[in-house]
Amino acid sequence: MEQRVEILKRAAEAAGRVLSNGFRQTLHIDQKGELDLVTDIDRAAERAILDILDAEVPEDTIVAEESGRREGSNRFKWIIDPLDGTTNFANGFPHFSVSIGLMETGLLRAGIVFDPIKDEWFEAHRGKGATLNGRMIRVGEKTSLAEALGVTGFSYDRRERMPELLARVESFLMHTRGLRRLGSAALDLCYVACGRFDVFLEDGLNAWDMAAGCLIVEESGGILSRLNGKPFDVDGGEVIACNTHLARIVRAHIR
Repeated sequence: MEQRVEILKRAAEAAGRVLSNGFRQTLHIDQKGELDLVTDIDRAAERAILDILDAEVPEDTIVAEESGRREGSNRFKWIIDPLDGTTNFANGFPHFSVSIGLMETGLLRAGIVFDPIKDEWFEAHRGKGATLNGRMIRVGEKTSLAEALGVTGFSYDRRERMPELLARVESFLMHTRGLRRLGSAALDLCYVACGRFDVFLEDGLNAWDMAAGCLIVEESGGILSRLNGKPFDVDGGEVIACNTHLARIVRAHIR
């Protein structure tokens, strides 16, 4: 496992360099859906990661946002988002990240979310805590929803679900200190992990959006669940992340 953790770090660094070098440069942008973008930098950052994994651990399974799934060993699986926050990146807004999670026999064991613009490196290893640039981090200690600052995101099918999503936003704006929407689920989770936000909730997510960030939340003392309160599943498409004090309050509020 230690060897793979070092590979994980090198892969995240390599992708981060691609993002830094490509930011605010001329981009080739394609649309995967009406609201879902992909740029040549997404693909180049993913290629930088895959080149390292192909050379070092060709036997492992890989799930990557742009190139899909490569079957391999049942023991290790890499979950890769080379550029979380593509719309931000494409618009020159400096809030995006590389996110890589590593699973062993079905359990998330290590995760890194790297923001190359702010030079912020969030990292977690199961059972060993979570860090920001090498310093241990913890979730916030708010006990009241009225004191909490929340963050959320909106799925790509939001135009078909507008009444539901607006009702959720209205409710949280009425009962919290505030609600933000920044455009990178991986960083939203990390910001909960270090106490910048108190609650994150979103659905319509993929495993690569949240695998690394969710481990970072857990290892910082946070708690995860699905929006209906059921246990969190990295392939379940949705998550609430907060501290243990707020978990029951937030779930009841959503219901």
